[in-house]
Amino acid sequence: MSAGRRPTAFGVLAVAGGLAVAAATLYARDTRYPPPPVTERMLYMTSGSVASRIMLSFDSLAADVYWIRTIQHYGRDRKSGRRTGRFELLQPLLDLTTSLDPHFTTAYHFGAIFLAMAPPDGPGRADQAIALLEKGLRASPDRWLYAHGIGFVHYWHTGDFLAAAEWFERAARMPRAPSWIGPLAATTRAQGGNRAGARQILQDLLESREAYIRQAAERLRLQLQALDAIDELQRAVDEHEADTGRYPSAWIELVRAGALPGIPLDPTGVPFAYDPATHLVSLGRGSPLSPLPQGLTGR
Repeated sequence: MSAGRRPTAFGVLAVAGGLAVAAATLYARDTRYPPPPVTERMLYMTSGSVASRIMLSFDSLAADVYWIRTIQHYGRDRKSGRRTGRFELLQPLLDLTTSLDPHFTTAYHFGAIFLAMAPPDGPGRADQAIALLEKGLRASPDRWLYAHGIGFVHYWHTGDFLAAAEWFERAARMPRAPSWIGPLAATTRAQGGNRAGARQILQDLLESREAYIRQAAERLRLQLQALDAIDELQRAVDEHEADTGRYPSAWIELVRAGALPGIPLDPTGVPFAYDPATHLVSLGRGSPLSPLPQGLTGR
């Protein structure tokens, strides 16, 4: 909730009293005339500008309510086994929340992370994440966190490392930007998808107070470990061919040759896959780390 926009104590009491009367009236009505069941997956308002006019001076309180609904929707769909319609209300809810309170930093920051997360952890909508953060910048042009967030989305989700570097550089020029963003921008521009830079980006998220953000960052960290392991395994496959004149047909050949201590497992315990036709190493079927980020080369 943004500073300076909270309603007066008298206004809150007046609304609370009105809500109490309304609740009693609705309870009496629903007891005698039960309403038909209503699906939870619906928006009560779809326009942020309309919602702001309706809420008048209580728009910050309404923004908090819609932010809670956003978190509930994201958490429920993340755990859901539904195949269609997952996260369908995420972007509209975030748009409502930030229209009601254009300076709701938490909604912009974490909302963009929710939107950009790849399935099954999110809708995989990097475009919507970037649009949300750009909306935040229009409301708060000097907020470095939003510019850094757009760079983060490009780095991890669009693979456009030049755009990521440009946004990191923009963030570094903003007031109160931390000193580490400048070197990060330089590294991204010089080396593209370097995993060392990726780990530096993740460090902030791994220390977040929000458990679900730490979990998302931890998954990305494990994906980096898997990429490192795939590189090592690919080298072992290629060295076997260089030493013997042929590629292995399965992992067991490398194990018997002493090149590997055992069947290689990814950080979640799922065996890595090896295709004897293409001689390429990849994540195994069913690995929760799939799909891996693209373009992140080198340690």
